Amino acid sequence: MRAILLSSLFLTLLASEAYAQGSAQRGQRIAQRNCAVCHAIARTGESANLQAPAFRTLAQRYPLDDLEEALAEGIMVGHEAPDMPLFEFQPNQIADLMAYLRSIQVKAKPEPKSEPKSEPKTQP
Repeated sequence: MRAILLSSLFLTLLASEAYAQGSAQRGQRIAQRNCAVCHAIARTGESANLQAPAFRTLAQRYPLDDLEEALAEGIMVGHEAPDMPLFEFQPNQIADLMAYLRSIQVKAKPEPKSEPKSEPKTQP
């Protein structure tokens, strides 16, 4: 009996830890339901609202850990758009949304290197 209780407790702890880490699949559904009307929420596509950054580029603009903290505090995070609604998410929803956001981030394209300008040769 004790082994069964310990096994149940262990499985519950494992499940809660996995849940705390978040599910990108659930996070995608949250983004689709709450954010897709303005933001591009996938790895491709343009945002419907030109002031709304594409989710795949958020890490280029903000540290995602700061975004997670701001969402937990229930504040608007870095939105220039005055029509950005205020969302209140539960901790498990934040974990899911952050898992999704981390899964779709793209690296910034490197800026093209410019050739060093050579000075014109002068004749002695």
